[in-house]
Amino acid sequence: SPFYGNCYTEWDNHGAGNLLQMSTSSDGGQTWGAAKTNNTGVIGGQPVVRPDGNVIVPIDNATESAIGAFNSTNGGASWSAITTIATIKHHTVAGSLREGPLPSAEIDGAGTVYVVWTDCRFRRGCKTNDLVISHSLNSTGTSWSAVSRVPIDATNSGIDHFIPGLAVNKTTSGATAQLGLTYYFYPSGSTQLSVGFISSTNAGSTWSAPQTIISGMPTGWTATTSQGRMVGDYISTSYGTDNLAQGVFATASAPTSGTNCSDVPDNCLEPTDTFTSGLAASGSASSAGDPVLFGGGGGNGNNLWNVVNNNGSKHRD
Repeated sequence: SPFYGNCYTEWDNHGAGNLLQMSTSSDGGQTWGAAKTNNTGVIGGQPVVRPDGNVIVPIDNATESAIGAFNSTNGGASWSAITTIATIKHHTVAGSLREGPLPSAEIDGAGTVYVVWTDCRFRRGCKTNDLVISHSLNSTGTSWSAVSRVPIDATNSGIDHFIPGLAVNKTTSGATAQLGLTYYFYPSGSTQLSVGFISSTNAGSTWSAPQTIISGMPTGWTATTSQGRMVGDYISTSYGTDNLAQGVFATASAPTSGTNCSDVPDNCLEPTDTFTSGLAASGSASSAGDPVLFGGGGGNGNNLWNVVNNNGSKHRD
C-alpha cells in the first residue's frame, strides 16, 4: 500500500447533527490530523483498508435507516460522498435491550469488503430480525452485492437475531473467503439472551449450521443504561494465525444481590467472554431464493445522509 502505516478513525459529532468526522494518523496513533468531513449525518463507521491503500468505511446514516459506504483513495487527505448499500428494515427487539442495526465490517486478503447488519426484510411483518450481508464489488466501495440473508434458521422460526460481529480470515479471499459471525439472539418467544456462531468457507454463498455458545441469560441480568439494558452494544470476532475464529462478547450472570442488575449499586456481573477454543469455518446452508417479505420503512434516498436535527435526543455513547 502506498499509505502503509496510516491509521484511520471515524466518529460523529452528535452536537452537530451526527456530522461525520474522519482523522488520520501516520505515526501509530501518537498524533492525529485535523478532522475532515463529507458533510453527512452518520453513526457507527468501520474503516477497513484494502491492499491498494484505498480506505472503505461502511456506516449507518444518522437515523439508522440506511447503510452505506464512503472511501478515500489518497490516504485520508479527502473523503468521498456516501454510496447507499441498502435501506434498513429493523425490528426493535424485546426486553428493553439497547441494540440497533449498526454495521459490522471486515475485509478479505484481496480487498473485498463484507458488511453485516440486523434486518427484518426476509421476515413476514418484520416480526423478528435476521442477520444480512452484502459485499463490495469494486475497489472503491461504490458498488455492492444484493442483500442476502445469513441462513441461521428458517424465516418463520420466531428467533430474533441482533448485534453481529463479523470476522474474515485475511489469509483467504475471493470465492474461498472464510467468514465467521458471532451474534446475540432470543429463542422464539423468549427474552433469554443467547450467543451464537455461524461460518462460511465460500464468501457467504453457503453457511454452516449455527452453534449456540451460551444461553439462558435474562435481560434483567444486563446493565441498565439511559437507553435500555445493554450487553455492550458491540461484539467482535477475529481469526487467529491458527485460522480459527474467536468471538468476544459480553455475558451476564445472576446479580450479587437482588434479582436484577442495577437494583442496588455494584451488583452486576457482566464479564467479557470468548469461545473455549477457536472455531473453524464450514457450511452448506444457503439462503438463495429467500423472498423479501417486508418492504416498509427506509426513508427517502435523496435525504438519507443529511445531517439531522437531534433536538437534544440521546446518542449512542
